[in-house]
Amino acid sequence: MPPRLELSPIVAGLWRITSWKLSVAERVRWVEQALALGITTFDHADIYGDYRAESEFGEALKAAPALRARMQLVSKCGIRLRSAEHAYRINYYDSSAAYVREQVELSLRKLHTEQLDLVLIHRPDYLMDAAALAETFAALTREGKVAHWGVSNFSTSQFALLHQQHPLLTNQIELSPLKMDALDDGTLDQAQQLGLRPMIWSPLGGGHLFTGEDEQAVRLRAEMTEIASRYGISLTTLAFAWVLRHPSRPHPITGTGRIEGLRDAVAALDVKLDADDWYAIWTASKGHSVP
Repeated sequence: MPPRLELSPIVAGLWRITSWKLSVAERVRWVEQALALGITTFDHADIYGDYRAESEFGEALKAAPALRARMQLVSKCGIRLRSAEHAYRINYYDSSAAYVREQVELSLRKLHTEQLDLVLIHRPDYLMDAAALAETFAALTREGKVAHWGVSNFSTSQFALLHQQHPLLTNQIELSPLKMDALDDGTLDQAQQLGLRPMIWSPLGGGHLFTGEDEQAVRLRAEMTEIASRYGISLTTLAFAWVLRHPSRPHPITGTGRIEGLRDAVAALDVKLDADDWYAIWTASKGHSVP
């Protein structure tokens, strides 16, 4: 088993890279600026950008190959998503050996790399054969194509089932002031129990934290604006600081092509929220006090 992989405290998410409309040179510059901020982990998935996101990032690595040694590349697979190029009858999950291998090898080619540092099974496949999937993991690891494995959006029992067969590095789950299920469904408890730091997707609630007009979003903005003002930070920084305050030591993922957005996320590493401010955000989200 290779040494434990260390991800950067803040992870750059590439879900929307195709919408950023950056030239190859601009993509290279964006990566360089992210690295300069201490963001060395880049999170991909085979299906992002209608299957085009990895290729766009890979073009930057091909143009500036020295960047590869300075980063950790994460990708995901396991969702068959209908698209113009993939005429599946329906969207469905696939954790079969043939499909996982095919997608891993495709990601390697698109990203112009010989090895992926971490590959996650994107969603729990109800037909997953844990023992067979573990054999696939082991084979691709022996071949040097993947260094570490993990999952995304797995329940505690699903994680335990696969982790028993093959060691997993992380569970990438949703958590934000708007979406707090992970605080109660056991996934963050399991992360602490196993000493495996979770990755957190959508820590800003997909931007709904800033634009939502429903009662929850309005309550949160009012409370968080007051708290952010006291700390002298932006709402983005406060949202990341709220996630980072959890003792599971999560790695929140950004989703922005704006360098200012990356800076705001990284700034959260220097913020230590008081417990009452953390719970004030929890209370504003729930609309009631703790039980």
